[in-house]
Amino acid sequence: MPLPLIIGAAALASAAYGAKKGYDGYQKHSEADEIVKSAQHRYDRKKTIFDDQEKETTHALEMLGGRQLDIGKSLGEFKTLADELLQQLNSGRQNKLEVHIPKHELQRIENYSYTAIGVLGSAAGAGLAGAAAGFAVYGGVMALGAASTGTAISSLAGVAATNATLAAIGGGSLATGGLGIVGGSAILGTAVAAPVLAIAGWAYNSHGEEALRNARKADREVDAAVEKLARAIKNLSATEAYARKIKLALLSIYDQFSLYFDSLKDINNFLEDVKGRNVDIDAALSSYNDEIIRVIENGYALASIMVDVITTPIFKTKKEGGEIAKDDNGLPVMETDVDGSMILNDTELDKALVEAEASAGEIESA
Repeated sequence: MPLPLIIGAAALASAAYGAKKGYDGYQKHSEADEIVKSAQHRYDRKKTIFDDQEKETTHALEMLGGRQLDIGKSLGEFKTLADELLQQLNSGRQNKLEVHIPKHELQRIENYSYTAIGVLGSAAGAGLAGAAAGFAVYGGVMALGAASTGTAISSLAGVAATNATLAAIGGGSLATGGLGIVGGSAILGTAVAAPVLAIAGWAYNSHGEEALRNARKADREVDAAVEKLARAIKNLSATEAYARKIKLALLSIYDQFSLYFDSLKDINNFLEDVKGRNVDIDAALSSYNDEIIRVIENGYALASIMVDVITTPIFKTKKEGGEIAKDDNGLPVMETDVDGSMILNDTELDKALVEAEASAGEIESA
């Protein structure tokens, strides 16, 4: 065979082989592309469900935290008014009238009120929502270690030192530039970290076999991520349910507390009116002695019940020497599961809610 024909035949065979390899490579790239698209779809679908649940949970925590902060403020106002009335009752008396509430319970109520007022004073505008969510997660626990004097937040292991309250207990909402309280770093650890799905960017720069291997690897990573997302969604859903349950319980007890607070306000308004009419204040007060003591004692009893509920951690805390462990920012250190997510403190929460309902039911109506 003439040499040119031999060379032509070899070139043709080489071209055919190259075309076959090119086609095979194309097929593998196409298969890799389909694997990645399917994986991306699975991940996006589960992530959408997660995002929706995260929003609902964050909202529930914001509502709970907001209610807890309002309760703390009201407890402070109740104490101020109760102290003023008791001071008037005991003015000039040798046998002082006393409220029969254990001092440690009064201290816990005061500590909680200081903490809540400190948060309200530090948070403002849209940032309050993020602070409220953070308070629902950390604030009640932090109140356990609050100082009895001064602004409690500033006494909590330097919490206030980092602009303080918002940065320490939530960083503000996502909308205000904070990290959000759920966000994957607080409640959920690394559970929502997205797998690497950038295969489209580098697969076609590698051989078909390598692209296929990488695509299958990404597919497995997505399976693992989707499983984590499913667990995270379950955790968030349970957290939302407890946040709403706690809020409803607190609302019920607070309504009962408000009856006593309103009675105390009515008594105070009456006495202020008496003062304005130059009537004998001591005589007017004497007729209210027993009523004032009863209202104050029952109000404090309900306040103590609410503080017990609020300071029961939503998530399990780590202990060191019988005390709640704190990190460098003064925040409680929470126990975490294999995904790095906080663990719901469901057993203790259920116990606290049952005991609160029973104890509140034993207190007579105002």
